[in-house]
Amino acid sequence: MTRHESRQAAFCLLFEKTFTNMDIDEIIQGATETRDLQVNDFTLKLAKGTVEHMEEIDQQIEAKLKNWKLSRISKVSLSILRMAAYEMQYIDDVPVNVTINEAVELSKQYASEDEYAFVNGVLGAIANELNPAKKK
Repeated sequence: MTRHESRQAAFCLLFEKTFTNMDIDEIIQGATETRDLQVNDFTLKLAKGTVEHMEEIDQQIEAKLKNWKLSRISKVSLSILRMAAYEMQYIDDVPVNVTINEAVELSKQYASEDEYAFVNGVLGAIANELNPAKKK
């Protein structure tokens, strides 16, 4: 399973999480049993880590929104933003520009027409606040 496929799987899990109060482990179990969703360690790290840090991540995202609230963001874009913000901050072996590019590609695939530009802008603003060593 490639990292791109792992991100797609984690996105699906996080997207489902936006519709339910179920625990992420229950969502993972249901998805792997009923939909044959493939998961690996990277998928689990992204999904579980994003949920674990969701409150902090949501505050970071909302701080970058101009005259918008988190509730106005589509669930697709919000799921992608959350996952990418987590990855940029907590996964050290992935360069920030790779994370942003992957998020933009997921947006192009799953979100409406121009949402990828919005995702790119928000993640770029978050990336500007990261430790310079992490940006490489």
